[in-house]
Amino acid sequence: MERNINTGRVSIKDGVREIVEPVIEGSGLELIDVDYFRGPGGMVLRLIIDKPGGVTVDDCADVSRLVGDLLDVEDPIPGSYNLEVSSPGINRPLKRPEDFERFKGEKAYIQLAQMMGGRKRFRGTLAGMVQGRILLDVEGKITEIPFDQVSRARLDII
Repeated sequence: MERNINTGRVSIKDGVREIVEPVIEGSGLELIDVDYFRGPGGMVLRLIIDKPGGVTVDDCADVSRLVGDLLDVEDPIPGSYNLEVSSPGINRPLKRPEDFERFKGEKAYIQLAQMMGGRKRFRGTLAGMVQGRILLDVEGKITEIPFDQVSRARLDII
């Protein structure tokens, strides 16, 4: 869990995840990501959900109702914000180590925080994870990428 070094408090995104994840999982869905950002109409809290076979508009609406009420009661975010609940889309974000194992055999795009072997961006086929390292088949050669160096990763279907 991400904590502010100066105050020891949990970040807004982690606080929201802690509150809503049990409710979302209890509905048979998976919370992929929590994002909190300034949009054109003010602050936005975006929850990305998924389930085997994909999520429907009804799934998003149901989660929005359930989570909206819960967030109103718990009030983890100062001020007003717009709640958005959406599917991850075809190029699903890969956030947790389990994702890289779960989507083994799928094409992926991985961007690193720092250069590794003269590059920061990698495209290839996921070959799993071993001891905190993502295994990515890049043109027939397995590249080992430290999970803690990943700044962004997603499936690379399109």
